[in-house]
Amino acid sequence: MRIMRNVAPPTLFVAMLCLAAGCQRANAAAALPTNTGNNTPTQGPPAQLLPLPSPALARVNADGKGASIADVVEKVVPSVVSISSTRVTRMRQMPFEDPFFRFFFGPGQGQGPGQGNPREQREQGLGSGVIVGDGLVVTNNHVIDQADEVKVATQDNRQFDAQVVGSDPKTDLALLRIKGDTKGLVPIALGDSGRLRLGDVVLALGNPFGVGQTVTMGIVSAKNRSDLGIEDYEDFIQTDAAINPGNSGGALVDMEGNLVGINTAIFSRSGGNVGIGFAIPSNMARPIIESLMNHGKVVRGWLGVAIQPLDSDMARALNLPENSGVLVSDVTKDTPAAKAGVRRGDVIMSVDDHKVRTTGELRNSIATAGVNRTVRLKILRDGKEVQLNVALAEMPSKSLDQGSDKSSPDGKIAPEIGMQLQPLTPELKKKLEVPPEVNQGVVISNLDPSGDVARAGLRPGDVVLEINRQRIAAPADLQRLWQASKGNILVLVLRKGSTNYVVVKR
Repeated sequence: MRIMRNVAPPTLFVAMLCLAAGCQRANAAAALPTNTGNNTPTQGPPAQLLPLPSPALARVNADGKGASIADVVEKVVPSVVSISSTRVTRMRQMPFEDPFFRFFFGPGQGQGPGQGNPREQREQGLGSGVIVGDGLVVTNNHVIDQADEVKVATQDNRQFDAQVVGSDPKTDLALLRIKGDTKGLVPIALGDSGRLRLGDVVLALGNPFGVGQTVTMGIVSAKNRSDLGIEDYEDFIQTDAAINPGNSGGALVDMEGNLVGINTAIFSRSGGNVGIGFAIPSNMARPIIESLMNHGKVVRGWLGVAIQPLDSDMARALNLPENSGVLVSDVTKDTPAAKAGVRRGDVIMSVDDHKVRTTGELRNSIATAGVNRTVRLKILRDGKEVQLNVALAEMPSKSLDQGSDKSSPDGKIAPEIGMQLQPLTPELKKKLEVPPEVNQGVVISNLDPSGDVARAGLRPGDVVLEINRQRIAAPADLQRLWQASKGNILVLVLRKGSTNYVVVKR
């Protein structure tokens, strides 16, 4: 099973795998790499806010029947465009050192590394886009990644050159500005994706496989799909409307003709549509589009914590009444969270009274809240509810270096705990790239690969900081607390610069 991007080349569809097994982008064929090099704000008239939904198309016609699908399509088709992107790469011909190859390819080959004649190779991809403002088109970032040339074709057979205003790989959105006379181009109205209900009818418009503009119909199958591993920030609408390669960046509209999503990926075994497609909701896309329009980049809110999902085993180990919320596994020093009093082991239940059930929901809530804004967190700490006000800062452009997997030499394993331990010496701290502020813990240098510890996901090179919420300073501390524990054990582990809680089942 795979998740695909849906960019189709003009003549041949080649599926591109996403990082997460099982997902293909709806627009994935000859998808190009990242960054166009044009991600800087363009000069022009002041940006206008995106158009709001219009009540011009009623849900019920005058004859009392439901809204005609053809009427909806006629309204939105002029706002959906096809996008072709081209990237030129210069490749040097490989030298042939073997005399066997020289016999077939002639003399002059293999005269030394890098001595072939460079040649150009043009890579093309097709996708879709939606007109959202005066000459502005939103699409998926992977449609225009590292493109040297971007062209936009409208429904009335006009073609335009376009330049990238800005892109946001973390949500897979990009904004283009059409060059030339944009008279007659019709921006679509953005709908409120939060109003969608399961079972609502939606239409998907785009250019699948490069065959031309196409309309398909389905329903909203699910909402708030996150933690799929497709993008860094996910809150997808799932639909069974047919979405195929080439649909990426196209429109998902409701029965009032309002844009409620940007089609981006499909779940497929074959590379074609199987009725599981994903769209970025308009309520998530709108602030990103406007930020790209006004700043050429996206500015996100930032807490400064490491988080992890809270399952039933973890909830029991932490003596929590339920497994709702997101667990804070670490708090970075001098960050908004640290200044507000957030602690490791806190469970964040809601942001501004909106419940958060997954790590994806929490990240989206904080990111979209913006910078220089105070949010109210409801936290569960030691069985009690705590309210904290956090003044968010701007997310750093580069995340902290997470290091790489490093392990200590093998040694004798203590059978009672299934591990071999070493003190955290200055030499090991340097070797394992442990942050300087960490001054406690013991290092797992070896473990039983078939034991409880390995099954829980611990590995050589992990630094154990706590056992059942009690600090560990030496191997003897860990052995004592381990043997004194009667059931499952809650372990706080430092790995690659970040901490995580792990439950070892015994």
